[in-house]
Amino acid sequence: MLEVKLVCVGKLKEAYWRDAVKEYAKRLSAFCRFSVVELEEARLPADPSPAEIAAALEKEADRILAAVGKSRAFPLVIEGELLSSEALAKRIGDAANGGESSLAFLIGSSFGLSPRVKALGPGVSMSRMTFPHQLARVMLAEQIYRAFTILHGSRYHK
Repeated sequence: MLEVKLVCVGKLKEAYWRDAVKEYAKRLSAFCRFSVVELEEARLPADPSPAEIAAALEKEADRILAAVGKSRAFPLVIEGELLSSEALAKRIGDAANGGESSLAFLIGSSFGLSPRVKALGPGVSMSRMTFPHQLARVMLAEQIYRAFTILHGSRYHK
């Protein structure tokens, strides 16, 4: 069974965000081994300099790379390719049919992802708009679930 990881920098603080992700995790259990990996966010001062931000992103990159391991990575970046739900389903299906055993979708901190992490795989964007990381995590979990329902011909996707 395909493993799908959501690798995220930071934790979901509010119970309603955690509950929403848990609901999609439960639904996804019929299609894949789904997990959420929460990584510690690097500490920064209130008004960080560009050098401090870059250093923090590199610390976070080390944690992300360790969590990704040998998984095929899909970094979520605003400059990434805009995908429809059907296109995301095709990417997941192609990876699974191409012999991949593990996929990792990567969500960075509020300052994004380091260039090292962005280079791990094709960048994906959910929108050109900016969303809170907590909401982006829920939206991504839902889209992964939707992708699997598309691949399996379920009526969920309309």
